[in-house]
Amino acid sequence: MPTPLKPPYLKELEKRGEITAWLVDGAYVRGHINEEFTNFGQHYQYSFIPLKEFWIDREAHTDEQRFFIDHLLVEHRLMAKGMPLAQALEIGNRAERRERRRAGDLARLTHHGRKLPEGKDVHVRLWKKMENGVSVWIVNGRLVRSVFDLDYTEGGHDYVYEFVPENEVWIDDDVMENERGYVLVHELHERNRMARGWPYEKAHAESSRLEYRCRHHPDELHDALTAEGWA
Repeated sequence: MPTPLKPPYLKELEKRGEITAWLVDGAYVRGHINEEFTNFGQHYQYSFIPLKEFWIDREAHTDEQRFFIDHLLVEHRLMAKGMPLAQALEIGNRAERRERRRAGDLARLTHHGRKLPEGKDVHVRLWKKMENGVSVWIVNGRLVRSVFDLDYTEGGHDYVYEFVPENEVWIDDDVMENERGYVLVHELHERNRMARGWPYEKAHAESSRLEYRCRHHPDELHDALTAEGWA
C-alpha cells in the first residue's frame, strides 16, 4: 500500500478575503506532488492546490512573500473569470514588477539609472569553479527576479539566460541548503546537454527526470553530480 502524502503546510501567512496564503514545504511538493512547482502557486495553475489557497515556498529569505502574494491575487482573480493562464500570468507579472520597483531593487542595481545591470552584480559567492572552466555561483535570487527575469527560479545557466555570463551556472540563494544539490545536478546536466546541441525542451525534460530520481534516491546524487563534472 503506498505511503499517503503528508500535508505540505508549514504555517499560515495571511488572509486576503476568502484566500489564505500558506507557507509550504516546497521541497516536499517538488519531490512528491509536482516537480515543476516553483516559488509560489494557486489552484488555477496547479490543480493540487485548493481553490481558496495560495502556496508560497519556504525559502532561505522571506523578503519576497509580499510580491508573490500580490501577483497571485491578480492571477487568481482573472483566471477565476476564465482568462487563460498565459494572459493572467502576464498581468500578474506587471503587478509584481511594479511592487518590486517600488521596493527599490531596480534602482539599487542600476544606481538609480546611471548604469546597466550586469550578471556579476547579483553574485553572492562562488560555490565552485569546475575543471571545465564553468563557475557555479550562488546568486541573489530576489535581485535576479526584480531586475532580469521575474520567472527565474532555483537555478539557471548561460545556455538559457542571456544575462548569465558565459561559462556560469547560477543557484538561487533562496534555495534551502538541503535542496541545492538537486537543483545543481539539474542545471549541470541540462547545460552539458545543451552544450552538445540539445534543444532546451529536451535537455530540461531529461534533467527534470534526473532531479526527480535523485530526490527520491538521494544516495545517487553524488554519482550523478560526478557524472556531470562536479567532482
